[in-house]
Amino acid sequence: MRILALTSWWPEPANNGSRLRIANLLRALARNHEVHLVSFRQEAVTAQQIQRMLRVCASVDVVPQRVWRPRPGEQIASLWRSEPASVRATWSPEFAARVSERAMDVRPDIVVAFQINTAPYALHVARVPRLLEELEVGNIHTQYIQQTSTPRRLRAWLTWRKHAAYVQNLLRHFDACTVVSENEQRLVRQIAPEMQAIHVLPNGADVRSCAKDWGQPEPDTLIYPGALTYDANFDAVKYFISEIFPRVRNMRPGIRFVVTGAAPPELRSALPQMEGVHFAGYVDDVRPLIARSWCEVVPLRQGGGTRLKVLEALALGTPVVSTPKGVEGLDLEHNVHVLIAQTAGEFADATLNLLERPDVRARLAAEGRRRVVERYDWRVIGEQFNALLDHVVERSQIAVCS
Repeated sequence: MRILALTSWWPEPANNGSRLRIANLLRALARNHEVHLVSFRQEAVTAQQIQRMLRVCASVDVVPQRVWRPRPGEQIASLWRSEPASVRATWSPEFAARVSERAMDVRPDIVVAFQINTAPYALHVARVPRLLEELEVGNIHTQYIQQTSTPRRLRAWLTWRKHAAYVQNLLRHFDACTVVSENEQRLVRQIAPEMQAIHVLPNGADVRSCAKDWGQPEPDTLIYPGALTYDANFDAVKYFISEIFPRVRNMRPGIRFVVTGAAPPELRSALPQMEGVHFAGYVDDVRPLIARSWCEVVPLRQGGGTRLKVLEALALGTPVVSTPKGVEGLDLEHNVHVLIAQTAGEFADATLNLLERPDVRARLAAEGRRRVVERYDWRVIGEQFNALLDHVVERSQIAVCS
């Protein structure tokens, strides 16, 4: 089968959640099918990177992504227009042309739009089934329901309703879509009740590559892998340093909290300054740092999707302490696979329990990894994705013949 894949992120290096998911699913598709990639890029792409992707894909086209910097009042003014301002402002005629040209050359059996940013371009390919991969609406919905002041709540509601109407109209042109969790599935069904083919395809971890001897875990080490440039990560780190870490440090003065990922000076200076907090910055491979940490903390309070950072830590055998938001959408049980804490005090107590009880750490590490192997291995998820595409194409062919 020939697949035309449209991606909102250049797949490598796989240094964020979106790239990790795209890269693993592209590899899964390429094991069974002929994949042709048209991808946006966020930075320069080298000839070597393109060659590496050509080992996976039959052809590769790369287009620079336009960056949207809203002008004052632009977002409010756009609330009364049918299309989100971000869609209009980032529209790429070059990307649309590449999609049309590649479709004429390849004559794909199906078009897969990875994330909503590429979905409008899939409409340029006619008379072919379309699948929207990883539709996410939960983040915008959460921003609306969490607002407390009336003016902000009204504006967030208008944004949510506009986005919901846009998604509803868009899905009329797709044969199926995938979401990462049952929570997202319920929201999409509320938005587009006529859309029947909404499939949960969870995030995963590369279990095979995580199964190495990374060395012994270091006592009194905590890690949070997440760039501060993402609002949800900044809020999580600020919450941890402000309300949780001091309680832990009071009992364990030698504790170290390491944050990986982009951490610009202006964002670091906006955080509480505290001894024992270290910013590692971007690292090519974060797995050794996670594997040698005593535990990963995930104090997330906002954001959508399911957390690749949680699944990767568990695959590496590193226990996780998380807020309910941090493990939202994952089939993980408290005190079996992870520790889940509602309040700052509970979070500190759970973290201290792991730090002081090697037996608890060993039990959670074993059970957490077992759950990822059973439910969240990318190879298993990739097989599910291949089966879904086969079903969509087969159903489309039956519809044409009948």
